[in-house]
Amino acid sequence: MAKLGFIGLGIMGAPMAGHLQKGGHSLFVHVRSKAPAALIDGGATLCASGAEVAQNADIVFLMVPDTPHVESVLFGEHGVAEGLTAGKIVVDMSSISPIATKDFAKRINALGCEYLDAPVSGGEVGAKAASLTIMVGGPESAFNTVKPLFELMGKNITLVGGNGDGQTTKVANQIIVALNIQAVAEALLFASKAGADPARVRQALMGGFASSRILEVHGERMVKRTFNPGFRIELHQKDLNLALQGAKALGVSLPNTATAQELMNACAANGMSGLDHSALCRAIEILSNHQIAEA
Repeated sequence: MAKLGFIGLGIMGAPMAGHLQKGGHSLFVHVRSKAPAALIDGGATLCASGAEVAQNADIVFLMVPDTPHVESVLFGEHGVAEGLTAGKIVVDMSSISPIATKDFAKRINALGCEYLDAPVSGGEVGAKAASLTIMVGGPESAFNTVKPLFELMGKNITLVGGNGDGQTTKVANQIIVALNIQAVAEALLFASKAGADPARVRQALMGGFASSRILEVHGERMVKRTFNPGFRIELHQKDLNLALQGAKALGVSLPNTATAQELMNACAANGMSGLDHSALCRAIEILSNHQIAEA
């Protein structure tokens, strides 16, 4: 039984922490709002700060929204870094800047601790089902130590390379996901406007070469108009910003990524930043003056 810390108990973090707890491990948690009752009832210890979590745990997991949040949790007042002692491991499962990640890793390494960046894909569904894809960057020694814990939360777990490479992989993942959502939205809108039943079109396409997880899950959301967030548009905006900033720094062109980001920007401008990213279809619907299906 390991002593584990978990900071960030939102839509994704709460079920992930729950799987670690159900695996028989001691859990020390810190959250700005109220901690999930299920974790506390299951024996988790609520800590007053990140430093207190780090003092009690041998491995500290983070699952927070963006780069500034990770920096604050790690290095802010009463942050994780203040409670670390040599030999501990910090595992950031947030989706943040690869460049900042490399800096954070160096600062944690300087304290005699190891650092893994391990962003995930699979959304709320994957977090609850413990079927997340986990993309890891960092030293193999730390990865081997933490891998049994990753296996409690996910199914496809890959050590990609050094620190920052996990985050780079997640950015690549978010490019693919955004462009697939855009493709599914355009296809279903086309079919609907042409007079076909989008639900039956989706069902037919699921049996062909166009089949994908996005068509399966988000295509259904578009047809049923269920845009309650599994992964919010504002978070995908953040990830695509990382992609476009990285593209500029690397001197490469990502034209379709830029288009997907503008569609998400349009959704946000219309008050939809808190909806699921499948609601990107709403921007295309507004442009076309036609909805895939009625609400």
